[in-house]
Formats: sequence, C-alpha cells, structure tokens
Amino acid sequence: MAAPTKRARLSGGSPLAASCRAPRVACAPLQLPGPGPEGNAVAGFLRWCAGVGLQLSPKVAVSRQGTVAGYGMVARENVQPGELLFAVPRSVLLSPHTCSISDLLERERGALQSLSGWVPLLLALLHELQAPASPWSPYIALWPELGRLEHPMFWPEEERLRLLKGTGVPEAVEKDLANIRSEYHSIVLPFMEAHSDLFSPTVRSLELYCQLVALVMAYSFQEPLEEDDDEEKEPNSPLMVPAADILNHIANHNANLEYSADYLRMVATQPIPKGHEIFNTYGQMANWQLIHMYGFAEAYPDNTNDTADIQMVTVRDAALQGTKVETERLLLCERWDFLCKLEMVGEEGAFVIGHEEVLTEEELVTTLKVLCMPSEEFRDYQKRAGQGEKEREEDSLAIVNIPKLQASWRRLLRDSVLLTLQTYATDLKTEQDLLSNKEVYAELSWREQQALQVRYGQKMILHRILELTSC
Repeated sequence: MAAPTKRARLSGGSPLAASCRAPRVACAPLQLPGPGPEGNAVAGFLRWCAGVGLQLSPKVAVSRQGTVAGYGMVARENVQPGELLFAVPRSVLLSPHTCSISDLLERERGALQSLSGWVPLLLALLHELQAPASPWSPYIALWPELGRLEHPMFWPEEERLRLLKGTGVPEAVEKDLANIRSEYHSIVLPFMEAHSDLFSPTVRSLELYCQLVALVMAYSFQEPLEEDDDEEKEPNSPLMVPAADILNHIANHNANLEYSADYLRMVATQPIPKGHEIFNTYGQMANWQLIHMYGFAEAYPDNTNDTADIQMVTVRDAALQGTKVETERLLLCERWDFLCKLEMVGEEGAFVIGHEEVLTEEELVTTLKVLCMPSEEFRDYQKRAGQGEKEREEDSLAIVNIPKLQASWRRLLRDSVLLTLQTYATDLKTEQDLLSNKEVYAELSWREQQALQVRYGQKMILHRILELTSC
C-alpha cells in the first residue's frame, strides 16, 4: 500500500532500551462517562485499561467533547512538559506477535509476505474482530465505525477526481486499491479459506479488508529502528497501540510517543492547559498525505509541514517546450536519460517543495543544472560522472535563495510550476474566494472543505515559487 503507516516518521522517540523500569503514574479513581452507547464504550475501555496495566494519568480524560474529531484525549488539569500522560505495556499492543493466532502467523510467515508488509497484522485484526472473547474487545469497541471512514479510497471515483485533481491523491489511491485487491485475492483470502475454522464467512470480505487497511493506515504505529540498525534494514511492522491511537494530530503537537523495552510512553512536550486537547504527531505530514492516509487536512496555514509536488517529468516537459529544432530535443532527451542513470529523476518521481526549503534539493539542483548547462559543459560533466567524480554543489534551494539562481534555472523552474498549476481543476483565486466567504465555506461538505485545504496549501507554495522566479 502507499505511504508509511501512522507515526512512521516520529521524531523524539527514544530508541528501544535494553531494560526499562515500569514508569510511575499517579493513581486516582477514574470518572466514568455517563450512560449511553458511547459512554459505555469509554467506561468499558477504561476498566480494560486498569485490568491490563495500561496506566492513564489522572490528568487526562478520553472524550468526544472538546476534541477536533471523534474520540480524543483532553487535559483534566494543567500538564507540564515532560509529564507522563499514559504508559502502554508491550503485552497490551495488538500485533501479529500478541494476537490469539500468533503461533499460526509465525509458522506461515513466509507465505504471508507482501509488498505492504501489513498482511500478518491485518489477519490478526480480522481474527480478533470476529472473536467474541477477544482480549482486545473493549479496545476494538472504541475504533471508528469502519463503514464511515473518510479516506479518499472510499469516495466515489468521480468525487475523488473532481475534488483532488492535481494534488497527487487520486493517483496514490488508485495504486493503493490495486495493491489491496491483489494482496487480498492472492494471499489473504486463500489463507482465510485454508483456516476457515478461525475466520468466519463474515470477515472474508474485500470490503472489510479495505476498511481494515484504512484503519491500519490511520491508526497503527510503526516503531522506529534502533539507532545502530542498518539503514537498509526492513522497517518494523505496524502495531496497534491502545490509548495512543486515540490522540488526534496537528503539526504543532504537544505530546510525543517514546519507546522502551517494556512500555510505550506518551509524554507531554509542551504545557497543556486544563480543558485543552492533547495532540500527538503522525509525523511530518503534508496535507495531501494527511487526507490520503487519515481522511482530513489541516486548515491553511496551520500545517507547517505542508508541501507541493512538481512531477519530475513535468520539468522535462517544460524544458522540451523551449526546444526549437529536432537536434535540441534529442540532446535534451539524452540529458534526461543521463539524469535517470544518475538516479536523480524517474518517470514517477516528484520534486517536493516545502514552505522553507526544497526537500529534494540535490535532485532538483542537479536536474536544473544538467538541463540548462551549455552543450560542451554537459559533455564534460557527463565524462566526469562516468569516471565516478562527485560534483560539489554550491547552489542552495532554500526557498529564499531561489531569486539568486541562474536565470535559465529560474526560467525552467517557473515554467515547471506553471505546467503543474494547469493540472488542477480550479485556480488560486477560486480557492481564495471560497475560503474568504465563511458562509459559503460552511455550506461545503466535509470532503469539499478538506480537499479545498489540500489544494489551497499546495497552490500557495507554488505561487510563491512563481513570485520568486519572476525576479
């Protein structure tokens, strides 16, 4: 499936320690919610936490009130940086190693390998979901209603294309859906049919499998590799972490998950006043990634991690626009092939532009340089690269430095941005008019509002590049 799982790029998490003492959390009577299905679910979850040793600070409460979406966690009292909010024993994590069919999943591990690496966890969830005596039933009761998830993969295709054209989300979703269908029919369904005593017909459904993929995409955690691990090592498999997955996300978060040998600990990173929501971070996520993986976006300009993409082939197309004769076109194609061999560009790659810097700086600098340099200089550059010589890049692509780039580079970058803007269905002024009219904005559906924030944030970044390249 597509992107890294939730919290895959967490910063500040402790590497796995060799040993860990049980963290201390002050004990206090839990104030259970009132009657009703939601109150009963929260009350059951809190009783379960107490029974399995999941220690919640008396300063926090699980609630739907005062949260940005669904269940969240709210401060009952003022919280100071460094305070422990809750501690989750590793025995409570729901994973292929802790679930009721862990032995079977381990024996069949070779047959369950897939592109996503998620199949063992998804099978564990499918089994626990249908098991009336599952140890995780009170935790599962707090999951969002699977049939009402807002990921774009569940939107009608027409709506997805209409609202998110140009953002990169429709293409990511199509890849996801193709991978999900292939994985389900080639691995998951045959496994469940071979073990029909463990998987009832009610869970042998592609629709349910898609919903659980979205759940894992949005609610699972991926433990960071240890600092001394080889960078080439496969990433750790995703985990379901009760309590931690209740927290919502903003870029300016006030809590962070830390990992140790025996516990996962959520710790405050900022002062949290009484009554305020406690936010974790899902990683440095752009709005297109948030809506793709979680079904929401942050309102402009709150997401300081937002980015806009310029497809690598768009830069090639912009350069081809400037060729006048066939020999120029052939030379430019030769330069592109050279960049492909250097692994600086690819047919499906993208240059990523942030608010303050180009996140793919080396790739974009090299591409602009190679596509814009005089022919003789290119031949010399090509020869040195063939001899294994490394170029020392002196040009910076911090956003504020773009006006200092060579005129030919700025021109190519500007043309590439203009082509990128043509891929959207609407222009920036249309988006600004919608956002500036509060009454009209309020009448938009949830999906329309979230998609608008994604498009607007990307276009604001691209238009800033236009301004800087016009100098």
